[in-house]
Amino acid sequence: MQQDAIATIAELIDGKGGRQYGLSSINQRAHALQAALLAEQAGCDLPLIVAALVHDIGHMVHGLGEDPAEDGIDDHHEDLGAAWLAGRFGPAVTEPVRLHVAAKRYLCGKEPEYFGRLSPDSVRSLALQGGPMSTAEIAAFEALPHYAEAVRLRRFDEGAKVKGLATPDVTHYVPHIRACLT
Repeated sequence: MQQDAIATIAELIDGKGGRQYGLSSINQRAHALQAALLAEQAGCDLPLIVAALVHDIGHMVHGLGEDPAEDGIDDHHEDLGAAWLAGRFGPAVTEPVRLHVAAKRYLCGKEPEYFGRLSPDSVRSLALQGGPMSTAEIAAFEALPHYAEAVRLRRFDEGAKVKGLATPDVTHYVPHIRACLT
């Protein structure tokens, strides 16, 4: 069972990960590997490194095409990805994945300068996702058990868009994935 989960995740990242990542000059695979590398370099624990690796897996398991936001569709990839991961991982992995879009809204509401650092595709999707959080939404988000990890993941997500950045391949993360599987 564990080996099947690992193989499926690796196949998704290596296979469907070849799709373009929004408007950026990298693909989904490079984005996932860069996010995981940033988490690893920051000294994060294994669940957050794995969450960084699989945070956009919802984009790889839906059937809405490569860039539904371009068509004005919020694909809810965070919910889809967290649900897909839930049978394989516990909340330390799934909750930051589920909350990483809300973390973008949170950061835009809490740190107005964060919005200015968003990539064009993140700005476009932010509008579909509800825009910056209000003060009440910020307070509610900060009360969630995994909000801090989701915010860290979001920062890795935004930083993981560098064309040509050398990263380990997905096999480097297999022991991390194995250690986090339920």
